[in-house]
Amino acid sequence: MDNIKKVVLAYSGGLDTSVILKWLKETYNCEVVTFTADLGQDEDFNSVQLKAEQQDTKEIFIEDLKEEFVSDYVFPMFRANPLYEGYYLLGTSIARPLIAKKQIEIANKVNADAVSHGATGKGNDQIRFELGYYYHKPDIKIISPWREWDLTSRTSLVEYADKHGIEIAKDKRGEQPFSIDENILHSSAEGKVLEDPNQEAPEYVYSRSVSPYDAPDKPEELSIEFKSGDACSVNNITMSPFKILKKLNELGGKHGVGRIDLVENRYIGMKSRGVYETPGGTILYHAHRAIESLTLDKEAAHLKDSASPKYAELIYNGYWFSPERDMLQSMIDQSQKNVEGTVNLKLYKGNVIVTGRQSDKSLYNLDLATFESDNIYSQKDSEGFIKLNALRLRDKK
Repeated sequence: MDNIKKVVLAYSGGLDTSVILKWLKETYNCEVVTFTADLGQDEDFNSVQLKAEQQDTKEIFIEDLKEEFVSDYVFPMFRANPLYEGYYLLGTSIARPLIAKKQIEIANKVNADAVSHGATGKGNDQIRFELGYYYHKPDIKIISPWREWDLTSRTSLVEYADKHGIEIAKDKRGEQPFSIDENILHSSAEGKVLEDPNQEAPEYVYSRSVSPYDAPDKPEELSIEFKSGDACSVNNITMSPFKILKKLNELGGKHGVGRIDLVENRYIGMKSRGVYETPGGTILYHAHRAIESLTLDKEAAHLKDSASPKYAELIYNGYWFSPERDMLQSMIDQSQKNVEGTVNLKLYKGNVIVTGRQSDKSLYNLDLATFESDNIYSQKDSEGFIKLNALRLRDKK
């Protein structure tokens, strides 16, 4: 790490990265460039810029990546119906590859020697960021302060900030009971009050959805149209990918949709408890599965379902840019060519209820499926089918 003159820092303006900004300058005697990604989170970016300026930062990049994030990362991921360990819709995981990619682009633009991030040495994000860095710039130098410094707790970070006159939000002075990550897809909360997995998460943890108990007593109906596996309109109004997800967040949050309390297995090797809110993504997940049920061939659908857990694991573990994820993505995208049509749903007290689906590419044949008489299917034929499949079960030698 000798001869580092300029570093690009993934900067949020929160406690960790505000301290890191000062620590990098002190430790490496280098210039620090800040990069903040606007992924649709509820953030005052003017305040973020001001905080960076207060530390005498000369180059500040705040990039609007909202549409790119949803169209090039979230939507391709959702074509796979990914759930990590059966529950998690990967809201934090899918944001990291784009941040890493843009951070390296800025590093190249400003001729930086290194990049830095605020992920801890206990978490998954350090892996996700750094695998992305190395993919886009194999010889890049990476500074991970949490693996280097002697600031071992949030309390020590607050003390460091006070010592150096770094302005931090009051709720970071021990009053904030949990750590939050946000983007347009989700909000996650971890730490402190949530560290006991047997303790119910208090209601103030949730930021983008009402409690299902307090949600409206009347269901809300909506429709989502899909083309090539991606949502393209909500309630017959065509929108951009970002605006679709934003609209679904509003509808889902109103009805308490998308809350998950999960104990997950981190890639680094430990279990972690997190509380996630993914209202729009939860609606999108159920709607996409509904239109696939109508338009995907049985064996193609089953093969795709068998690959989805592996796909989710790759994204969770930080391998978005890996050849194996590319291979799976090609298969998944191939399966989506005829996944189009409209799904009707109702939202009610935390539930997403599919009420109908229709498509010009539908494989559903009413003449075959009917319980009334038909001239296509002979029910006697099933006897031979059953006997053939029973051969190995009847032969017990």
